[in-house]
Amino acid sequence: MSGVALGTAALSLAGALGLLLGGLSWRGVGLGIGGVLFAGIFVGHLASVAGLKFDGAMIEFIREFGLILFVFTIGIQVGPGFFSTLQKSGLQLNLIAAAIVALGVLVTLGLHALTSVPVPALVGLMSGAVTNTPGLGAATQVLKDIGADTATLSQPGLGYAVAYPFGILGILTSMLLVRAVLKIRIEAEEAAFDATRARGAAELPSLNLRVRNPNLDGLRLGEVPDLYDAGVVVSRLRKGDELLHPTRDTVLNLGDVLHLVGPAPKLHAMELILGERAESALTTTKGTRLTWERIAVTEKKALGRHIRDFGLEAHNVTISRVMRAGTEVPADGALTLQFGDILTVVGGKEEIAAARPLFGNQAKSLENVQFSAVFIGIVLGVLVGSVPILVPGLPAPLKLGLAGGPLVVAIVLSRIGFLGPFVFFMPPVANHALRELGIVLFLAAVGLKAGDSFLATLIHGDGLVWMLYGAIITLVPLLIVGFAARMVWKVNYLSLSGVLAGSMTDPPALAFANAMAPNSAAQSIGYAAVYPLVMCLRILAPQVLVLLLM
Repeated sequence: MSGVALGTAALSLAGALGLLLGGLSWRGVGLGIGGVLFAGIFVGHLASVAGLKFDGAMIEFIREFGLILFVFTIGIQVGPGFFSTLQKSGLQLNLIAAAIVALGVLVTLGLHALTSVPVPALVGLMSGAVTNTPGLGAATQVLKDIGADTATLSQPGLGYAVAYPFGILGILTSMLLVRAVLKIRIEAEEAAFDATRARGAAELPSLNLRVRNPNLDGLRLGEVPDLYDAGVVVSRLRKGDELLHPTRDTVLNLGDVLHLVGPAPKLHAMELILGERAESALTTTKGTRLTWERIAVTEKKALGRHIRDFGLEAHNVTISRVMRAGTEVPADGALTLQFGDILTVVGGKEEIAAARPLFGNQAKSLENVQFSAVFIGIVLGVLVGSVPILVPGLPAPLKLGLAGGPLVVAIVLSRIGFLGPFVFFMPPVANHALRELGIVLFLAAVGLKAGDSFLATLIHGDGLVWMLYGAIITLVPLLIVGFAARMVWKVNYLSLSGVLAGSMTDPPALAFANAMAPNSAAQSIGYAAVYPLVMCLRILAPQVLVLLLM
């Protein structure tokens, strides 16, 4: 059997066994995708005992390409909401998560000063202790860039494998300790979160307002200050018993009821201008000529155009809401449309049907993967990752590398939406499949390389001591920041649990947090809010450590 064939068989076997191993769990806790690494180590160890040799160049290529595929699909997934998570309430949660990352780096630096653990193994320990696989990839890549030999390149994988199991248990232990020591009641936290959310956490609330301002009687809607082109949409108007579709030329009279959609502060401002809140139910169009429909943006000619450019008033329809990557954004006239946006269009049936071709609404297009865009994005990511970044104090330029470059480029491209003929949209199912394939290939390749020396390091070497160091890197940042966030900043415990899981980019930990309050969304919201920033920091941190310490 050729080296390529042998390597292919070994990688496939490690992937299959690892996914089976990762699927095993106890009370919702298991190795997850990390099972592939241990299966790779097992297969690599057996191959070493049997005297089998793999094609080193092939294994290296598979490892790097798997990493690129993984981080690129992550960037495409988180990109549309990345910048919004750094605003408003998400800012505090991101600061907490960033503090955990920074403290973990400081603990690692302390271990370097106090112990004799080699730097390559130490950055592997740090990545394993926080269960962050892209960080392992970044560490391996920067070591390769500075000319490390084969033995050195295997050390991050060894450190990662030793620290990974307690990395999973450590995050769960931290959640339980914070809860027990501070005597937190889950029911009270759930109720507090729901109450906070009900007071105005909704991104795009709606409001029915009755016109009581006599200065507005007889004016056209377009003449009402700040009503149009300011982030507020008038989607319905009731005159007496008749429900109408309003336009800028619609004449306003006292007693009319408007249904407005927009950010809460702007709705409050309109309440001060128009009059008072009304109890009338304008959200239903049953029994009227009006209706509404969700239309997907799939027409390439619509991409990059502002909502106001479509002349929807001439079609007698209104876009009241825009859903982008799971998040509602204000349907402002200046909003630029992207592929995959879901528009809520209000109007008559015939008018909506006439406006539908402007946006495409081809459901099958949402299921297709734009592979040309994927490959051009990878090319750009590799180029960006290869650009040296001069940082004062570092002995060598910093590079985003094959882990950071594709991630940053994917975030930016998915935020832009399209570039010429390339549309950077990927169906969630396809994104998950490609992401899973990439991480399986990467971990299997890392495991095969580390397999011949893992047991020797664990049993006869410093493996057990390394395991202790990994536990320190896991627990110290989580406990310090976790207690501070709760005691000083009064962060809701369920939200904090999601942030702790997100700071480790650990889905099993999120599953554990969700199990504490199955009906609450606080944990998932906290996790999603910090995940993009943490992923970037976890990828950059090992590179900085390698360049500083080697």
